[in-house]
Amino acid sequence: MKKKIAAMLCAAAVICGSISGASVMAAEQERAQESAVVVTMTAASEPASGFDPAYGWGAGEHVHEPLIQSTLLVTNTDLTIGMDLATDYSVSDDGLTWTVKIRDDVKFTDGEKLTASDVAFTYNNCKENSSVNDFTMLDHAEAVDDTTVEFHMAKPFSPWPYTMAITGIVPEHAYDENYGMNPIGSGRYMLKQWDQGQQIILEANPDYYGEEVKMKKVTILFMDEEASLAAAMSGDADVSYTASTFADMTPAGYSLLSADSVDNRGINLPTIPAEERDGLTVGNDVLCDVAVRRAINIGIDRELMIEHVLGGYGTPAYSVCDQMPWYNEASEVAYDPEGAAAILDEAGWVMGDDGIREKDGARASFTIMYHPSDSVRQALAEEMSNQLREIGIEVTTEGAGWDVAYDKAQSQPLMWGWGAHSPMELYNIYHTAPGSDLAEYSPYANETVDKYMDEALSTSDLEKSYELWQKAQFDGETGVTQEGDCSWIWLCNVSHLYFVKDGLQVAEQKIHPHGHGWSIVNNVDQWEWVQ
Repeated sequence: MKKKIAAMLCAAAVICGSISGASVMAAEQERAQESAVVVTMTAASEPASGFDPAYGWGAGEHVHEPLIQSTLLVTNTDLTIGMDLATDYSVSDDGLTWTVKIRDDVKFTDGEKLTASDVAFTYNNCKENSSVNDFTMLDHAEAVDDTTVEFHMAKPFSPWPYTMAITGIVPEHAYDENYGMNPIGSGRYMLKQWDQGQQIILEANPDYYGEEVKMKKVTILFMDEEASLAAAMSGDADVSYTASTFADMTPAGYSLLSADSVDNRGINLPTIPAEERDGLTVGNDVLCDVAVRRAINIGIDRELMIEHVLGGYGTPAYSVCDQMPWYNEASEVAYDPEGAAAILDEAGWVMGDDGIREKDGARASFTIMYHPSDSVRQALAEEMSNQLREIGIEVTTEGAGWDVAYDKAQSQPLMWGWGAHSPMELYNIYHTAPGSDLAEYSPYANETVDKYMDEALSTSDLEKSYELWQKAQFDGETGVTQEGDCSWIWLCNVSHLYFVKDGLQVAEQKIHPHGHGWSIVNNVDQWEWVQ
C-alpha cells in the first residue's frame, strides 16, 4: 500500500510540476467564472436504478436531497423541518389526514406546470412500486385542487414530514418506465449527461423558483478511494472524498473537510438463550445475560478505538440516533473497565486461569462478524476483541458476506452500519417485527419499548413525538440503554472526509447519515468560489 501511495504521489507531483503557476491560476479563474465544480464519490453512490424516487433515488440509507426533483419539505441544518414546494401543512387530530398546500409558481423543466396532481401521482406511485422507502402507512394521496394535496393514511405516522423531505416530485405527464434514466423535475438542477460507471453532469435549472443557484454546473465522478486521492493530487477534482487512511496526505492547494455524521458502527447482542427456529439458530447463551451486555458497553474505550481505527476522525456513538432531535442523553456511558469487571463478578462470571471468565460451565466467548470487504469494520471488530479480553471476555472475529451474515446475526453479533434522518431507524432496529415476537435484525423484544414507539408514531404532533422516542430509549426504569436491556453496542460515528480545493467555499453541512455519497452535495447550489 505504501509503495502504491508513493507512486501516486510521484505521479501527481509530475503532473502538477508540468503546469505553470500562470496556467493553474488561469484555470482556477475560468472555473470560478463558470461557477462549476467537480466532485468525486464512491462507485457505490451511482444510482443503480436511476433518478426515480420510487426506486431509491434520494432515499434508503443514503438519504439526500433529490436535487433534480423538488420535495414538499426539507430538513434544515439542525434537522428541523423546512419548506420547499409546500407553503403550509397540517395534520388532523387523529393523525390520519395530512393536508399540504403547495406553491403555484413551479414548472417542470419541460415547461409544464407542477400541480397537486403531480404530487398525488408521485406518492401513489411510490406506494405501489417503492423498493426502498416504506410507504405502507399511506392509504392514498389525493389532489383536492391544483395547490392542495391530502395524504390519507392507513395508520397514524408522525414522522411523515421526514418522508416528505426526501421524496422527489415527478411529472405525471412525462413519467414512464424510462424515467429514472431521463428524469424531468423542477428542482435546482437538470441532468445534462450521464456516462454510466463514470460520471454525472448536472446543470442549474434556469427556471428554478427557489434561492438563486450559485454553482451552475456540477460534475460528479464515481471512483474508488485511491482514484479519488489521485484526482485531488492532480487537481482534477475540487472536492474529493477520502478515508482516514489518506487523511494525513492532504494535497497542496487543498484542505481537509471533516463532516459530522450519524453514520454509526455497532454490534447487535442477541438477548435470548440459543434455540432452533425453522432450522435457524436464534439467540446466544452468553449474550443473553444482561450483565455481559452491560459489561461490554462500559468495557470498551471508544475514544481509543476511534484513534486506533479511524485516525481520530470520528465521535463516540452511544445510540443509533446520536445528535438527532429525538436522542436521549441517558444512552451515554463512560469507559469503566473496573465497573465492567465488577458487573461480571457480581453476576457470577468467574475469571479462569487463562484470563477468560466462566459461569456454570459456559465460557464468556462469542464471535463478531464483519463484511470481508470492509477494512474499517474488520479493524473495529479486532479492536473490540483486544479490549474485551482485558475484562475476561473472549472475542473471535469472522468475515461473512451479507448473503449469510443476516441469518447468522440472529445468534451472533455482526458489525453493522446505520444512521438516518428519521426516528424510524430506532423503530426498525428495536421494535418487534410484524408477525414476530422479536425485532427483525437481532433477537430482542420489550413491550414497554414497543409501546412508547407505537405511541410516538400515533401522535399527531411530530415534535411532541420526540419525547416518546426518548422514553423508548430509557424512561428511568426500562429501555435499550445501559441501565435497560443494552441489546446493541454502539461504537463510533464515522466522520465523512473530503479534500476541498483552496478558494472553494463549501456551504455548512448538516449531519450526514449513513453512506459516504450524495450527502456532501445536498447544498451544492450554495457553494461558491471566493477570491
